[in-house]
Parts: sequence; C-alpha cells; structure tokens
Amino acid sequence: MNINEALKELKKEENKRKFEQSIDLIVNLKGIDPKKDNISMIVNIPHKIKEKKICGFLTKKSELVHTITQPEFVNFKDKKNLKSLVKQYDFFIAAAKLMPAVATTFGKALGPSGKMPSPQLGVLMQEDDNAIKQLVERISKSIKLRVKEASIKVSVGKENMSDKSLIENIEAVYQGIVNALPTKKENVRNVMIKTTMSKALKVEVK
Repeated sequence: MNINEALKELKKEENKRKFEQSIDLIVNLKGIDPKKDNISMIVNIPHKIKEKKICGFLTKKSELVHTITQPEFVNFKDKKNLKSLVKQYDFFIAAAKLMPAVATTFGKALGPSGKMPSPQLGVLMQEDDNAIKQLVERISKSIKLRVKEASIKVSVGKENMSDKSLIENIEAVYQGIVNALPTKKENVRNVMIKTTMSKALKVEVK
C-alpha cells in the first residue's frame, strides 16, 4: 500500500475519534543491536507538527524563550526542581559559553532524556534575538531521534494536516532515519503508519 492510500484509510469517517489523533510512523529495523549501535539523529521536517516548549540557558533574559541565567543554576541542585524542569520543556538551548556549567548542573538529567543542547541543534554561538529566533524556528521543524529498540515510532503530524504535508513529513523522517543507519535501507525490515488509536498499516516509502 502506498502512503496516500494508507492515509485515506486511516482518515475514514468511521476511524474518527473525539480528539485530534496523531499520525505515527513506525520503522521496524533489522541487523541492529540498539545497545551496541549508538544511533541518534536530528531530522528536519518541512511542516511543523506542534509548538514546542523551549527553555534557554542564557547569560541574559530573553523574551523569546523561558530563560534560566547562570546565577539561577544553583536552584536546580535540588533533584526535584531539576526533574520538574526536564519534564516541563520539550527542548533546551544554551549559549556556547555556558555549556560547561550547563553540563555540570543539568547534564545528569538532560543527557538520559535526550534533551541536552547539542552543537547540531541547541547551542548558540551568538546570543542575540535574531540568532535565538532562527534557532527556535529550526527546532520547531526538527525531530530528535535515538534508536533504543529495533523499532522506531515517531509522530509525523496530526490527522487534520493535509495528505500532502503528511506525506512530505513521512518521507523526510524516513529518509533521515535511513541515512543514519549503518547499512541504510538494508537495516529496514518494514515501514508502517497509524493514528493514535488505529492498527498499523504497512506502507511503501520511496
């Protein structure tokens, strides 16, 4: 089944729910040991899925993101506060000069959750409104993935998005995953899509 046919099937009236469902992509893998093969990636998608809550570790307060300045780092030595912060935000950014202090204070919580600011996406070399705005825009169209098991499940959109937008997001995420795999498409067993509440449908992705 191609993606277009699968989306039409998933969006049929009888499959509707009282809430807006997500469209999920499932890429089942083969020939990979998630414990040994450290595979992670940042995939850029053409269409934003949702607003992301972003927090910044910055030298001065910004109106563009919730900001934690260095003098406030001491408040997060309390594990409870630290846990609550990590849960509260989808993404964290940091001024490059603060990264050593960020790693010391927040690394133990942000690292395992996959939310540590990285040079690929999250570290600001320049700390001005324009740079922050551009980074926030990039983050809003990015998906961070880490392979923890032999199946990757990721939300690629909402059911009220157009089929064209969903297909473009699905293809972008699939390509990003394939590019990060050791032997590319040979590591892919099969690909499926589903809504939050539906069964998964097997699809062919270009």
